[in-house]
Amino acid sequence: MRNILIGGAWPYANGSLHIGHIASLLPGDLLARYHRAAGDNVYFVSGSDCHGTPVAIRAKQENRTPHEVSSHYHEEFSECFEKLGFSFDVYTKTSAKEHKDFVREFHKKLYESPYVYEKEAEQVFCESCDTFLADRFVLGKCPKCGQDARGDQCDACGMVLEPEALVEPVCAVCGKAIGFRKSKHLYIAISKLQKELKQLVDGHPEWRKNAIAFTNRYISEGLRDRALTRDLEWGIEVPRKGYENKTIYIWAENVLGYLSASKMAADARNGDFCALWGKEAKHYYVHGKDNIPFHTIILPALLLGNNEGWHLPDQIISSEYLTLEGKKISTSHNYAIWVKDLLSSYEADSIRYFFIANGPEKKDADFSWREYVHSHNGELLGAYGNFVNRTLAFIQKYFGGVVPRGEDDRDTNKRIDDLYAVAGKLIESGCFKDAMNEIFEFVRNANKFFDTEQPWVTRNTDIAACSHTLYLCVQIIANLAVLLLPFLPFSSEKVIKWLNVSAEWERQSVSGGYCLPEIEILFQRIDKKVIEIETKKWKD
Repeated sequence: MRNILIGGAWPYANGSLHIGHIASLLPGDLLARYHRAAGDNVYFVSGSDCHGTPVAIRAKQENRTPHEVSSHYHEEFSECFEKLGFSFDVYTKTSAKEHKDFVREFHKKLYESPYVYEKEAEQVFCESCDTFLADRFVLGKCPKCGQDARGDQCDACGMVLEPEALVEPVCAVCGKAIGFRKSKHLYIAISKLQKELKQLVDGHPEWRKNAIAFTNRYISEGLRDRALTRDLEWGIEVPRKGYENKTIYIWAENVLGYLSASKMAADARNGDFCALWGKEAKHYYVHGKDNIPFHTIILPALLLGNNEGWHLPDQIISSEYLTLEGKKISTSHNYAIWVKDLLSSYEADSIRYFFIANGPEKKDADFSWREYVHSHNGELLGAYGNFVNRTLAFIQKYFGGVVPRGEDDRDTNKRIDDLYAVAGKLIESGCFKDAMNEIFEFVRNANKFFDTEQPWVTRNTDIAACSHTLYLCVQIIANLAVLLLPFLPFSSEKVIKWLNVSAEWERQSVSGGYCLPEIEILFQRIDKKVIEIETKKWKD
């Protein structure tokens, strides 16, 4: 049994989740469900990022407190993730006492290291908003490529930036020109950890290509030291004398949520937190491309600087970007599909299937309503759902709901065993789309087998052959339910219950003579009219 940590990036609790969040975070649940089925000791954790400038500014705009704003969206996030089937062991928030206490103790130890020093420097300040700004909340033109960029990096060319390097920098909230004010802060000398961080990325050729490329670029351009503290009211207090009016910079505490949340999870079930963060564990970090440096540079730097032998990242599951009907998602212009709205009209497994089959796993992807409807009605309903329901409905109608007796087929069993091995290996390597394609190729072959054997004919001409066909189809269905459990948990759990098999990642069997309970249609067809109705919203 392996100790597996799966950390999903923490969304800012300053606005609703959109489909881009789901596209990048869904792989975390796939990994968690797979590793549990494989018998591993899994800790799947995440939470809402409640601190920092984004939340404080949203609170000002709405004339509410940061706590009120972040609590509202945290509850909304929690509900959305639950409805989507995210099987978190702990979904917490950075404003939770357990997180705050852990971070303060971590930073106390960090401040004792030779990598932390004190310096007075100019910090970005917006006179209009009357607040210091995080680098990510400064907008302007990239000095290298001329494209729109943030104060910390340019997504167009990948250049790491300082706010003052931007051409015509403005506040991302009010759009007015920014200024600078001098302030004393604690810094971590990430530049002194360049060798260790280079060894980390070089030692993990299995990381996503974008993670390797971006991390190497950051290192080659020269790693800059980062402030650990900030002049903000909303956040975690700095555990150091003389810093009573400052807070821990959000980037230096939110990534530590993987530690605090996994400790909460370990404590809740009397698990071994030290083993989880020891050498023999395996850690996955799941997020979008824009969060790469926080997981390949910032988090490892904090862990190394703390000098307590913390486990460094093993797998970086960094998705590419998702667009909507060919255009960039923009929350500020309300050009987005909000997850809560999507869930109000469409099935969770349908949503999950689309973002696995068509999501930005290794290249940018686009969400279109046409593709979504075709994806659902085609492979999900037309291939998988059809095979399950046509088989079980046939048994219900012509065999009184009793699974016919038959003989196991050696070739079929081998194909199933091989599929568990291949799909499992692909999932562990972060190739979720390939894993699903392998499973659905098996689904398509199963449908061909059903059609070729023609049980609707042989039930009248050769009942033994008919029974054998249906028996084998039931075995296939039982194993498809387990193989698809990480991807489609709701429908898979139904089938697993119908056939009374386990959810373990190994070949399942259903005995002839087993009496089926009442079954239902797995997936409902989506009317094509939806395409025009939903698309019109974005044209308008």
